[in-house]
Amino acid sequence: MRISTPAAVGILCVFLLLLCVTGAQGEPASNTAPDAKKDPQAVKQALAEFNSLIGGWRGVGMIKRNSRKGAWSENAEWIWKFKPGTASIAYEITDGKFLKSATLSYDPGQKHYQLATVLPDGTNRDYVGTLNKDTLVLESAPDPEGDIYRISIRRLNEKRTLVLFEQRNKGQSFYYRLAEVGYTREGTRLADPGSGGPECIVTGGAGTIQVSHQGKTYYVCCSGCKQAFDEDPETYIAEAKQKAEARRKQKSN
Repeated sequence: MRISTPAAVGILCVFLLLLCVTGAQGEPASNTAPDAKKDPQAVKQALAEFNSLIGGWRGVGMIKRNSRKGAWSENAEWIWKFKPGTASIAYEITDGKFLKSATLSYDPGQKHYQLATVLPDGTNRDYVGTLNKDTLVLESAPDPEGDIYRISIRRLNEKRTLVLFEQRNKGQSFYYRLAEVGYTREGTRLADPGSGGPECIVTGGAGTIQVSHQGKTYYVCCSGCKQAFDEDPETYIAEAKQKAEARRKQKSN
């Protein structure tokens, strides 16, 4: 049986239409899952572990511990950054020998921290890791030569923080030290959350900058939190009230 040209074209169009519909139905609905699974509060809560880092720091870097040979001075600042649906902490370094800047974030699905860094030469290197007590340990993926880099951020107290840089060459099972930067907090001592000092209305850290809304004074810990508060004060005031109420109930139980 011969099929006319118009009929053949019609059959082909129907076939292509059915193919498109089938493909659309078979396409997984999880294409947007990474964004859908993000939990802004979980991210913010995980990053709040580093509220003690927020602010300015003076650093001294040493290749060899307790040796001034090859030592250098640098300054750093940790600042909260907020975008719709997520949060991160920026780590900006001036005159750094191993880092120019970095962004600390958290993946609630994988339950690990991520550090996206910019090196002094402008190249990028990404790290992932976990928090062990007061030390955040992050490792990079192997570079083209097979070398792996590690950064350890250790918070000694509210005034002192150490950042250790290490490297493991391809085929080796151990890391060797590249350098360590010892940071001392700039300015006066900041209040610890719960110590009686003001708390940041946005993150719960040590409040050092005054902000106001409808005639009332609040505190934030950095320029990033100030911007977030200015953009949406009602939300952060409501969240702070909920946290305060939760703490009150916990103490009464």
